[in-house]
Amino acid sequence: MTELTDLTIAAARDGLREKKFSARELTDAHIDAIDAANAALNAFNLPTPDKARAMADASDVRLANGSTAALEGIPLGIKDLFCTEGVRTTACSHILDGFEPGYDSTVTTQLWSAGAIMLGKLNCDEFAMGSSNETSFYGDCVNPWRRTGDETPLVPGGSSGGSASSVAAHLCLGATATDTGGSIRQPAAFTGTVGIKPTYGRCSRWGIVAFASSLDQAGPITRTVRDSAIMLGAMAGHDPKDGTSVNVPVPDYEATLGQDVKGLKIGIPKEYRMEGMPAEIEERWQQGIKWYEDAGAEIHEVSLPHTKYALPAYYIVAPAEASSNLARYDGVRYGLRVPGDDIVSMYENTRAQGFGGEVKRRVLIGTYVLSAGYYDAYYLKAQRVRTLIKQDFDKAFEKVDVLLTPTTPGPAFGIGEKSGDPIAMYLNDIFTVTVNMAGLPGISVPAGMSSEGTPLGLQLIAKPFDEPTLFRAAEVIENAAGIAPRPERWW
Repeated sequence: MTELTDLTIAAARDGLREKKFSARELTDAHIDAIDAANAALNAFNLPTPDKARAMADASDVRLANGSTAALEGIPLGIKDLFCTEGVRTTACSHILDGFEPGYDSTVTTQLWSAGAIMLGKLNCDEFAMGSSNETSFYGDCVNPWRRTGDETPLVPGGSSGGSASSVAAHLCLGATATDTGGSIRQPAAFTGTVGIKPTYGRCSRWGIVAFASSLDQAGPITRTVRDSAIMLGAMAGHDPKDGTSVNVPVPDYEATLGQDVKGLKIGIPKEYRMEGMPAEIEERWQQGIKWYEDAGAEIHEVSLPHTKYALPAYYIVAPAEASSNLARYDGVRYGLRVPGDDIVSMYENTRAQGFGGEVKRRVLIGTYVLSAGYYDAYYLKAQRVRTLIKQDFDKAFEKVDVLLTPTTPGPAFGIGEKSGDPIAMYLNDIFTVTVNMAGLPGISVPAGMSSEGTPLGLQLIAKPFDEPTLFRAAEVIENAAGIAPRPERWW
């Protein structure tokens, strides 16, 4: 029989309902996998095996009573940005040491209602600020993939590195993640997994530790497009506790799969052909175009003229919002407290020791661009650029149904190779930040392997709340390129 950890969510769901195995057996198999791999990968910063087994036993009772909940008995990993009742939630920051929320995030509440099981909390960049999972207080997360003939540890991407690494290494069937500038799609591309950032407002942000409130959006990372459709269906929905949550019905995403794309209009944005882009990225892109032509889709070149301003505008808007959001971490109410001679020095000592280098850098940038005399010159101007970026997409979607682009400018890089150069690190988001700035849905799908023997991904972008078309189009890439293989076990 196929190893239980090699099953997809869809296959595990069917196997559980057909009584081929129990939720407890499925959960125990994943707990064993975590025990064997986590010392090497550091994907989970807090495994919760006892809680997982208790949830699995409860799920088996419901299955015996005929439960058909969407994720009944399915073991998942939860990014350490999602509040989990009674389970440590730190956003992988020292400043939230020991914080155990008295409540669940709306997304995790919905997952538990759908029958899902929590295997533990997943490593991520501190406060989701990073593109490589090298800024976590709990240490670097490692990509289960390696370059051919090279033992150099590779980054899994960020900020949702633990989510991507754990799914790719078959430590969980799926994982929650968040995306502020590419933090679902970029790690998915680096690890050969599927990652979807839904439309802004599609999933509730309530109970998710905030980075940049107008950009953050939750989504799943899985091994197949179908699994992403199943998981997003459970995560999405209107939440009155979140003022940015949109009251739009959640369609049956899985039911939209399997339809052909004949006549679908695929847009190719000419501005995404960046100077110096590696040849193999261009080759993957051209291969993707051919796959759509072979499937009967129509290819159209489109223009997104303000693309070149997206990255600089993003790195004004996101740090500004981070500066505001992180002001609440002062050592008074929860988390770390470092004593001082008076309350001001206590604030200063707590924040100095509690925040890591990248978080401090972004807080300082954000505070600067919001300060008197600079607000108009930087933050307000960046918001105007954001409007122009959104208008570019609106015009393109008058002509096409989805856009096809690379997900990343290259394959996964080595741990430490770029961490000393913030600009080089920020450039990893060059193909993904526009989607967040415009509030659109985007998905990364494995599209083959690089010359180094590591995964590459292609990105699809759709109109607001048109995730069904995104999933339908994503299947074309998956069917042509195949589901990414399991990385060779070296741990």
